[in-house]
Amino acid sequence: MINLKNSVFKLVEIAKIKINCVKTEDAIKIRTDKMNMFVDIRDIREISKDGRILGYKNVTNVILEFWIAIKDLYQKKFLNESFNFTLYCASDWRSALATLIANSIGLLNIPNQKGGYE
Repeated sequence: MINLKNSVFKLVEIAKIKINCVKTEDAIKIRTDKMNMFVDIRDIREISKDGRILGYKNVTNVILEFWIAIKDLYQKKFLNESFNFTLYCASDWRSALATLIANSIGLLNIPNQKGGYE
């Protein structure tokens, strides 16, 4: 058996210490501002099954870092515009990790929606 250094839950815990998290009720308040964009990192099958937030953008978690990178051939223009992004997923575990990665690449001060879509 492989002896792992950390569990994914430990990584999520570490990420949540290093990132900005916003409560759902506060996220609802800022959603109406046209300069705020919500980014759903759930798999499209989850979105089809559980619903979505109107006006969101979907960026699957594993491709997010490639879509952010300005000089990458996969870069998506909307991720390099002057929006205030809020990332969320079903529970806030994947979005916490994705927020940490996005911050590390250069999308600074973007929050993770605490508690996720649930």
